[in-house]
Amino acid sequence: MENKREKETFAFTYSAKQQEEVQNIRKKYLPPEEDKMEQLRRLDGSVGQKGMIVSLTIGFFSTLVLGVGMCCVMVWDGLFIPGVIIGMLGIVGMISAYPAYLHITKKQREKLAPEILRLTEELLK
Repeated sequence: MENKREKETFAFTYSAKQQEEVQNIRKKYLPPEEDKMEQLRRLDGSVGQKGMIVSLTIGFFSTLVLGVGMCCVMVWDGLFIPGVIIGMLGIVGMISAYPAYLHITKKQREKLAPEILRLTEELLK
């Protein structure tokens, strides 16, 4: 009886092409696994992102303030002095955008430095 049961078993192996296709399908349904190099790239890219967003926002709104000041000076009568003051505030805001970027980026580098250094040490081994 045992010999008959052993003969009834069926074994099938996939070809290399089918194995690759099966692995690709399987990868789609597994949770994403981030390798160390990809994680290092992501962390390095995120260092300047926050500072860039803040500085662009400051620059954008400061440009609008400068524009309002220019409108006050050139279009509306009797608002020359307030227009100059508003325009100067806009210029000061635009000038402060780059130092804000540098400051925020420096803080982000200090915050992420230990993790980035740990990953680089692991990758260099």
